[in-house]
Amino acid sequence: MSDTLTKARPRKIRAVPAAHFHRRPVPAEITGSGVVNFYIHGPLKKNVHHAFTAANLVKLMEVGLPVRELTVLQASLAVPVERLAPMLGISKATFHRSKGAGSKLNPAVSDRVVRFARLLGQAVKVFGGLEDAKQWLNSPQFGLGGALPLDYAKTEIGVREVENLLGRIAYGVYT
Repeated sequence: MSDTLTKARPRKIRAVPAAHFHRRPVPAEITGSGVVNFYIHGPLKKNVHHAFTAANLVKLMEVGLPVRELTVLQASLAVPVERLAPMLGISKATFHRSKGAGSKLNPAVSDRVVRFARLLGQAVKVFGGLEDAKQWLNSPQFGLGGALPLDYAKTEIGVREVENLLGRIAYGVYT
């Protein structure tokens, strides 16, 4: 046997520049437009989803989502203002005032809008369509003690329970 087969050869490690790890440039200003649709339907365009990373969303929540995201959520859930406003922790009057202005939602309301969009998106994945997801979210569920999932999801703990139930349904655990 030759000596070269029994000895391990040291490998050269080449340095990889830090720029190599960033595949897409992060936009300087993220508007937040399309966040609700992103969570409900997933990335619709290849160039859009990179803006909605966790770090960018945290910054966006601090500034506030555009008001049109509230309108998109209401249309997606197909619930009346009288029901959606309390779930978001705002009054009907505030809901209507904010829809008319071209301003941004406050951080707390922005967070709740994303919370409900994320929940609806998970339900769409589990049930295979928007209509079935909306019907499930608006129907009493045994796994939540007979509560409606949308009403149960007013708090972060409630959202986690609804997401947990959706996960159990997705994996066939009907308890």
